Amino acid sequence: WVYASLVPVVAGVALAVAEDLHFSALSFFSAMAANLLFACRAVYSKRIMQVPSPDFGGHISPAMLFGVVTTASVLVMLPVAAVLEGPVLVPSLVRCFSTHPDVTPFTLIALTASSGLFHYLNNEVMYLTLGKVHPVTLAVGNTIKRIAIILASILVLGETMAPLAALGAAVAIGGTCLYSLLRYLWAEPA
Repeated sequence: WVYASLVPVVAGVALAVAEDLHFSALSFFSAMAANLLFACRAVYSKRIMQVPSPDFGGHISPAMLFGVVTTASVLVMLPVAAVLEGPVLVPSLVRCFSTHPDVTPFTLIALTASSGLFHYLNNEVMYLTLGKVHPVTLAVGNTIKRIAIILASILVLGETMAPLAALGAAVAIGGTCLYSLLRYLWAEPA
């Protein structure tokens, strides 16, 4: 029953985007793939944290595992980024600086560095949280975080929300509450 309670979360998210005028199937399925891969990474990482490792003097800590995953990701993706983005990087920067005189190289570097730092810290906290909760709980929390960001942007930017989208958000949040309650009632060790 615990995992069945995730159906309202998925259904709520699907309802929330169903009437979007800018809906793109590619974007939707890319987001769903990202959610699936996020959950898979959490499950696999949790398993690694639970297995004793003689190289780390016991179990690998969440922070150490995140450092290893981040380093491996950089090493794998840097050549891919260089091949795909390298040829267009300089022309894009020239165009950016010529059309937006208020953006200086220093501003761009500072904004990029702060964005990277905050993304890194967000994921570091995620791994520390993963050390204390079940991977599915973390994945559900990540989904609700995205809904909270959407709702906050609606409030801050003054956007309107279609009734079906509001219903979808409510169903997803209700599904999360149901999942949390069932998870508590049929608790498994984290």
